[in-house]
Amino acid sequence: MRRREFITTTVASAAGLLLGRAASAMDNPKKQDRPNIFFIMTDQQHAGMMSCTGNKWLKTPAMDRLAASGIRFERAFASNPVCVPSRFSLQTGLMPSAIGMGRNEDSGQAAVTETMVRQSLGRLFRDAGYETLYGGKVHLPSKMKGIENLGYRNLTSDSRQGLADACTEFLKGRHEKPFLLFASFINPHDICYMAINDFNRANGQAPINNIDSKTCEAVLDSALKAGDISAFVEASCPPLPANHSMPDTEPECITLNYINARPFRAHIRRNWTADQWRLHRWAYCRLTEMVDKEIGIVLDALRKAKLEDNTLIVFTSDHGDMDSAHKMEHKSVLYEEAVRVPFIMSCKGRIPAGVIDDTHLVSNGLDLLPALCDYAGVKTLEGLPGRNLRPLADGKDTKEWRDFVVAESQNGRMLRTKRYKYCIYDSGNHHELLIDLENDPGEMKNLAEVKDYKDVLDKHRRLLQDWVEKTGDKIAAEYIIGKS
Repeated sequence: MRRREFITTTVASAAGLLLGRAASAMDNPKKQDRPNIFFIMTDQQHAGMMSCTGNKWLKTPAMDRLAASGIRFERAFASNPVCVPSRFSLQTGLMPSAIGMGRNEDSGQAAVTETMVRQSLGRLFRDAGYETLYGGKVHLPSKMKGIENLGYRNLTSDSRQGLADACTEFLKGRHEKPFLLFASFINPHDICYMAINDFNRANGQAPINNIDSKTCEAVLDSALKAGDISAFVEASCPPLPANHSMPDTEPECITLNYINARPFRAHIRRNWTADQWRLHRWAYCRLTEMVDKEIGIVLDALRKAKLEDNTLIVFTSDHGDMDSAHKMEHKSVLYEEAVRVPFIMSCKGRIPAGVIDDTHLVSNGLDLLPALCDYAGVKTLEGLPGRNLRPLADGKDTKEWRDFVVAESQNGRMLRTKRYKYCIYDSGNHHELLIDLENDPGEMKNLAEVKDYKDVLDKHRRLLQDWVEKTGDKIAAEYIIGKS
């Protein structure tokens, strides 16, 4: 089913998903016990881009401090590794396919319903008596009609230092009721412009002239001033990752519909030298450190305002970046670097400190809304596809949790179990991908066509088929494969 056709049939099924008895995991919570919620989000930061993960090529003291004060989920995934679809999920707890969305370009035609808007994060919290504010980058489907329509007061449209300053001023003020503050920072997203501008220069064009591009160019200029760039790379830049090369049986759809669809991606995959890739990794680290400083400012402000003891802090990113894995940058594809994201929750006296959860499979887009509503005593509706994260965050015994997590992209679907990762794309040779992540964390060997793994393949096909049917994913229903 094509996305335009999808719109005519999606409203009824999406509304059905949201209908049901109102439910909350908390019984008549006392209003004075409701915590503030401080939701901090970066853009295009993969899960390994924090020094607390063991990455020695950058220093992120603010993120590390937050991780030390709460729980860090190692196996957290975006619902879709690109901005608009992922951000839709974070606001609604729904998969992007619920509105026929697979990529940013679907924003104008995405079938957002009024029911979805009414049951979005900002509206739920505003209607429950919270002060709701949003600052920074928005990038949501057009029919959501902006953050004000989603129940938020616009704090600032600045997504850089100005956002940190605006959050600081708000936190310093008087608070007569609990607040939900959503701070959406832009970086390290500016790294996109290294490849885009290099492609432009190779074709006799000028670099992009916006603040995102200029920020990236300024970071790169600080390295180029060293003079001998090869010496700088050798002395200062991260090495190429072990999975820098292209897999032999990579799904052809990745080249046809993700790489070739954006000429700059094809250009760099074909032409960049090892030094250029390493410089890209270095610049990505610096941009991540830049946003970490901004996060540090707001965390300091929260402490100075003496609000830490009654504030639940959530930190995540909308998606990752390929960071030179498989000779790729940017996002969109279903490789781990693009789809796995940082995810931290911290709340003094409620969430144990210094915990690393490397067991449970988490979807930030699906699981956060139910958890935040639970902490705040806000009623949600039954039928949402996510799980309530609160028991995991609070360190409670959670014998029942999901066995797999699903992510979507413009031309494919991913199903991730504890050991294996299964992807299927809608076209091209080798359109199925099966990876044994225990033995191949770099996703270099596709086992989908290996006879010895047929039972594993069939199991994952069946799990994805069941999920697609359960969630009403009409787009994937056109190309998924059931048990053979």
